[in-house]
Amino acid sequence: MSRFRFIDTPLTGLRRVERTRLEDERGFLSRLFCADEFSAASAGMAIAQINQTLTRRRGSIRGMHFQHPPHAEAKLVSCISGTVFDVAVDLRAGSPTFLHWHGEILSSENRNTLFIPQGFAHGFQTLSDNCELLYMHSAAYHPAAEAALNALDPRLAIKWPEAIADMSERDRNHPLLTASFAGITL
Repeated sequence: MSRFRFIDTPLTGLRRVERTRLEDERGFLSRLFCADEFSAASAGMAIAQINQTLTRRRGSIRGMHFQHPPHAEAKLVSCISGTVFDVAVDLRAGSPTFLHWHGEILSSENRNTLFIPQGFAHGFQTLSDNCELLYMHSAAYHPAAEAALNALDPRLAIKWPEAIADMSERDRNHPLLTASFAGITL
């Protein structure tokens, strides 16, 4: 019995993963990852690192982060407490959806996960206080490969659902895209 449904989004490779839970009067069990079930849907993603974040204030934005090749990473992002608007931006050079973004509501209630393939930037806005996210990464973090887009870049035109309550200086000061940005080659 499959514990997951993989739903394609308008951006090729970016998928919403709906987790089936087993429930009884004691509570529930929800599987976050299964290598066998994810192998076809995620091009055989192996997990190299797992991270957890807590964002205390509703309306906060984090992102839009990515790593350059050869350290590009795929991610599985789940919200385990609260609700977030999770966003991925296609940065793949030559992609028909280059610089397009897609957002999904992830919450502890809907238990959905976003599979973000290599070549995408990722960020989110909290829609409740005290949001916790769990990230599974296909590659370890490499500071020299780290990069980011400005989440407020008018060229991206991300429609954040709420007024921005908080954003780190670092994220706020990421440069805006220039006309010469051609994407990343995987």
